[in-house]
Amino acid sequence: MTEWVVVADSSPLIGLARIGQLEILRKLASRVLMPPAVREEITLQRREAPGAATIRQATWIEVEAPDPLEVAPLAILLDRGEAEAIALAQRVPDATLLLDDARARRVAERLGIRRIGTVGLLRRAKKAGLILAVKPHLEALMANGIYIHRSLVDAVLKDVGES
Repeated sequence: MTEWVVVADSSPLIGLARIGQLEILRKLASRVLMPPAVREEITLQRREAPGAATIRQATWIEVEAPDPLEVAPLAILLDRGEAEAIALAQRVPDATLLLDDARARRVAERLGIRRIGTVGLLRRAKKAGLILAVKPHLEALMANGIYIHRSLVDAVLKDVGES
């Protein structure tokens, strides 16, 4: 296992759980953190969503609260889970933020936070030898209602030699 700390937003966790690949994250990261708002979104707001039960049972995902003073300005632009995830990633040394929302990714980029999306995580898993191919997982995500821009799919498949 690498020394790689990931702070996760809800969408990538739910997407990975829906396709039965949440364990990839556990194998790639030394620690996986999520803020309380993300936990609440998964356990209360999306309680019945496919994959939510898997995430609730993943005791290896740690819940850690960010500084509320850092969350407040972010919550003006983003939903509570994204704001807390960004604030937490700012506080955890060398953390990588796992999120897919384009607006949240732009905010994280402006703040100098390393970030990765679900597709990038699958790419990383293939390069680490944890999965044989990315394409079936991308197809499964899309079949489960996860939107992925076609140009991103094409670029990643080309990068991993599956185009």
